[in-house]
Formats: sequence, C-alpha cells, structure tokens
Amino acid sequence: MSSRTALITGASRGLGFAFATHLARTGWQLIIDARSASDLHVAAQALQDVADRTVIAIEGDVADPQHAAALVTAAEDLGDLDLLVNNASTLGPSPLPSLADYSIAALGRVYDVNVVAPLRLIQLALPALRRTRGTIVNVTSDAATEAYEGWGGYGSAKAALEQLSNVLAQEEPDVRVLWVDPGDMNTRMHQAAFPGEDISDRPLPEERIPGLASLLDGDAPSGRYTVNDLVVDATRETA
Repeated sequence: MSSRTALITGASRGLGFAFATHLARTGWQLIIDARSASDLHVAAQALQDVADRTVIAIEGDVADPQHAAALVTAAEDLGDLDLLVNNASTLGPSPLPSLADYSIAALGRVYDVNVVAPLRLIQLALPALRRTRGTIVNVTSDAATEAYEGWGGYGSAKAALEQLSNVLAQEEPDVRVLWVDPGDMNTRMHQAAFPGEDISDRPLPEERIPGLASLLDGDAPSGRYTVNDLVVDATRETA
C-alpha cells in the first residue's frame, strides 16, 4: 500500500481534504487540486506534515482540459495511478433556483464540472488504472435519486454521473468503479445550499471517512454505496 498513488480533485477542503488526509497518513502518494491557490497551498502543507510520501498540489479548474491532463501526467510521473477520486463539484446558483428559473448558462457550468470533467479525467486515467486494476470513486449525492425542490440542476448532474458510473462499471471490468453518496455534511458547499441557515448539526466530513475507507480497503464490487450505511457496517464489524 505504501507505493500506491491517488489523484483527488477538490481536495483543499471538505470531504476531499479529509479523505486525502486519511490516505496521506496510510502511506499513499497524492496528487491534489483546487481552484484556489491559497487554499490549495494550506491543504498541501497540512497533508505533507502527516505524510511520508509525495504530495503534489496543482492549482486549476477541473473542467479545464489542460489542467486535467496535467493531473494525470503528474500521477504517471510518480510511477502509476491506483485511485482516482472525482470529488470536485459545484452546487450552481445559490439560493437554489427552481428549474423554471434556472439559467441555462449556469446549468452548463454545473454539468461541465459535475459530469464532463469527471469523465474527461476518467478517460485520461483509464490506461494507468487498467494496468493497476485500480479504483475510481465518483462522489455523488442523494439529490441524484430524490426529488428535492431547488436541486434540479445539481441533482440531475449527479444523476448523470451515477449512470455514467454504472455504464463504466460494465465496460471496464478490470477497474473498480464506486459511486458514493457521502450524505449531508457541514461543508461550505452545503452551507451555500442553505444560505442563512444553521447547518452545524450536520456531520463533519471527517466523520464520513471510516465508512469511505472501509469501502476502499475492502473487496466490495463496483456499484453505488451510501457512506451512512458503510459507517454502520464498520461499527458492527468492530463491536
């Protein structure tokens, strides 16, 4: 495990940073990205402080094809790629608009970041992931499967990502494809979905890591998973 390499998008904060921290502590080499140079620098330093392996931070927009290519090239320069985590996401307009009022330009950006960008990275990374029989983790949401008022843009984009994952799992039998719903969390993006509301009762992203780690380290096949269920399973196993 000490020689394995992971590429995690949107890893400067939230679930991406929490998962990157877990991997850094368990011997993985990391390539991380974020749009904010200052946030990315702080995250990379924190990760390097707990890691005994390489941490490479590359600033950029995950929807930029040149940036995506740079991320995969960095992984190949480290030797190979064992794990791709498509965590970077965008909520879209806040407050959340109804579909009747949704800007088509804004919807295009939501799909670019949440659907097109993950597929682009997958296409670039597949040769390496096939060699290592690696894993793809696409972070999704219950908004992909439930009809929540105001969530039509983000939810439909995540639904597209889920079906993309479902088909990819059939097409790539040598690569494990996991699409994972982490549940509600106390994050900046979740706060943007509920402007002015107190979301301090939501779990911190770090609380989702035990379930996510158990899924990654176990032998679960390609498929859709809910982290809340995985945390329950992990608790039962250690009881």
